[in-house]
Amino acid sequence: MTKRARRLLLILLAAPLLLAMTALGGCAQLSYYGQSLSGHLSLVRSAKPVDDWLGQPDLDPDVRQQLELSKSLRDYASSELKLPDNDSYRRYADLKRGSAVWNVVATPELSLQLKTWCYPIMGCAGYRGYFDPHDARELAQELRQEGLEPYVYGVPAYSSLGWSNWLGGDPLLNTFIRYPEAQLARMIFHELAHQVAYASDDTAFNESFATAVEQIGVGRWLKDRPEALRDDERSRRRQDEIQVLLKSTREQLQDVFRSTASDDEKRAGKAAAFAKLRADYEAIKRDRWNGDTRFDRWVLGLNTPALAIQGSYTDLVPDFVRLFERQGADWPRFYAEVQRLAKLPKEERRAELARQ
Repeated sequence: MTKRARRLLLILLAAPLLLAMTALGGCAQLSYYGQSLSGHLSLVRSAKPVDDWLGQPDLDPDVRQQLELSKSLRDYASSELKLPDNDSYRRYADLKRGSAVWNVVATPELSLQLKTWCYPIMGCAGYRGYFDPHDARELAQELRQEGLEPYVYGVPAYSSLGWSNWLGGDPLLNTFIRYPEAQLARMIFHELAHQVAYASDDTAFNESFATAVEQIGVGRWLKDRPEALRDDERSRRRQDEIQVLLKSTREQLQDVFRSTASDDEKRAGKAAAFAKLRADYEAIKRDRWNGDTRFDRWVLGLNTPALAIQGSYTDLVPDFVRLFERQGADWPRFYAEVQRLAKLPKEERRAELARQ
């Protein structure tokens, strides 16, 4: 399909979609979905096939090396992990910015329950994404005025769940193309997994499933790549230690928030939990990391919604790993079972997953 034909088809599809969105949510919703649509289309239009980039003699050598690697990873994802074999992550775009989108998450002051937003096609999720960080910060301010605690963070990639494959699929981006080998593999495997199974009302289910796929897949990819495996193990040890701290803090906060204490006492307990998190982080950094400061800014900026969204990516991963093993480590069987679970009501889905 030519660029002109794609543009015409997009207009024909987008017009009724935007009219429907206006009917569903008014002008504010129309503005939000308008920026989402235009932002995604701008991103997709800027992408070119990886081989076209590799044909440029002046391409940055590091980017060239990573794009070559991406081809191997993308082929492996489909041939060995049985992830969708389509155009996603076979094209590359340089967005000239550090994040693909900026997400906003929010919780009540004394809760780890994420606020959810509902969308056409993808259902409800515990975040709202913007292609302009100014728009994300504006929403965060509105949420503060409503009494919620917001958190804004940039993300290097997102999945359109396969809906943009007719436009060339979700592309590789400059926001993550320079990642070390294992991290790049994780990104590709994770985002492709979202095209396999998706529950329209369960962020933790979706993200933990994709994280489980990336973890198992990267473990297999690195098995015959000892140098990359060593590099990844060093990096993962520190990230795993941080995840342990975050999980411990979430559990401490849950105990505080569920208690019968007064709100003032809960606020004091919340402050104590975050103080302990930061003190424990400083001790790990001093005693085991030789003073490595790379995570300082991120850890110091954590708040309740930041911990809540982090949990969505990790809390159910052990359940999905067990499910994979119970399906005989057979990818198609595993995906079929996850797809079945995704169609169940949320409480039933979670109960079945926990019983695996």
